[in-house]
Amino acid sequence: MIGSQFGNVVIVVWREGVEALLIVGILNAWLRNNDIAGRGRRYLWAGAVTGLLIAAGFGTTIALFSSSIPAGSRQIYAAIAALLAAGLMVHMVLWMRGQARMLRVELESALREETVAESWWGMFTLAALAIAREGAETILFLLGTLAVHPVAPAEPVLGAVAGLALAVATYAALQYGSVVITWRAFFRVTEVAMLLMAAALLISGVDALSRVGMLPEAGPLWDSSALLPDTGAVGALVAGLTGYRAHPTVLQLGVYFSYWLVVWLLLRKAVPREAVPLATSRAETQRSDA
Repeated sequence: MIGSQFGNVVIVVWREGVEALLIVGILNAWLRNNDIAGRGRRYLWAGAVTGLLIAAGFGTTIALFSSSIPAGSRQIYAAIAALLAAGLMVHMVLWMRGQARMLRVELESALREETVAESWWGMFTLAALAIAREGAETILFLLGTLAVHPVAPAEPVLGAVAGLALAVATYAALQYGSVVITWRAFFRVTEVAMLLMAAALLISGVDALSRVGMLPEAGPLWDSSALLPDTGAVGALVAGLTGYRAHPTVLQLGVYFSYWLVVWLLLRKAVPREAVPLATSRAETQRSDA
């Protein structure tokens, strides 16, 4: 049966998948117009495959390390993994908010420099590092989520497949100039979802530290389980996606509201740079070519 972590996996893979496709799409679109011989595209795809292999190796190493942790220390590991994943999610959202509007210009500038130098190894490195970064982020997010809420192997696999399929469909819709969803709308929706998931991971990490005695435990302030329990199909999904608790403590509420205050302050500082299209739709490309 699909549990509460399925939605988390789908959202993470969906968001990171679209970002990876966006980077590869920008590089490929530039090469299509500036590399008639097609040599650069061979370096691009070789770099993308290398990036995937690096991410897979990183994930395998982390998984082997986590499986070797003694049973008595796994709660602490789960807490650290959850807190690290929450921090990385917030960092990624802030990076996209403050820097990604210039992503196309920066990538194309790097490509022009490689063309002038008549070397495509920079293209290979750029693609490999970009894909490895997205893959490593995805792995860390998922490990942080699954560390505090272990599930059957089939659930994250199905979530990853669904997330990848959704990422490909979303990228295609965005690239072809869909009027239903825009790049801005996509990143805003997924930004909110990722920040909510980070809050949920933060609360899960706090709960894990409380269970091992590293943080104080206290009685609940109220009981809202009659309205929405945090167990069962719906309640567990809401709790996993937002950090909701039916029996919240002072510590949980304090951490939760402090998190959103810090996020609000950080988002205010992450002022977007000058608006530059992240990706050009086919219609826009045809108009510019004309």
